Amino acid sequence: MMHGRKFGPGGPRGGRGRGWNAEIGQKFARAFAEAAFEGVQGKRRGRMFRRGELRLVLLHLIAEEPRHGYDLIRQIEEMTGGHYAPSPGIVYPTLTLMAEMGLIDEAADDDGKKVYSIATAGTTRLEEEQAQIAEILERLDGVSKMGEASDGASIRRAVHNLKSAIRIRLADEDKGSDKILDVAAIIDDAASKIERLK
Repeated sequence: MMHGRKFGPGGPRGGRGRGWNAEIGQKFARAFAEAAFEGVQGKRRGRMFRRGELRLVLLHLIAEEPRHGYDLIRQIEEMTGGHYAPSPGIVYPTLTLMAEMGLIDEAADDDGKKVYSIATAGTTRLEEEQAQIAEILERLDGVSKMGEASDGASIRRAVHNLKSAIRIRLADEDKGSDKILDVAAIIDDAASKIERLK
């Protein structure tokens, strides 16, 4: 049983050889980035993007230049500093819906792959949603800067302790259990407080 054990920055045995490293830091930053912007309403988990927000981000990127679906996924990943990338299972159906709504146009390139470009209705929608798009882009930029902000030793220690607590408490929990949702709510609350710091 591991209950009651205290972990320092270097893990259960102390030191840094078996504790924090860049790969672990990146993985946790990605997981924390997702948790930071996931809303918990009752027992229901949200996602990085609220309803309709992914559509606006895709529209914004397509307006910059025609893009393939995989390029859009890569661009969003770059915008978050590599901490988050939407799944193809979410992006491609969204693009199909946007085309059906007349917001974007589809065309095939020389290799037969779909290329998406902005339509007149899409340009109009962007103009109408400028304020919301700016807020979303600022949030994604905040995710990108999260890794930089967690470089300090005290932050690494706190993050390590959080990881250890989550691993111990949730090791035997089933996916979607009440305890997992409660932990997500606690992380959400902590993220909100951090965002409000002056």
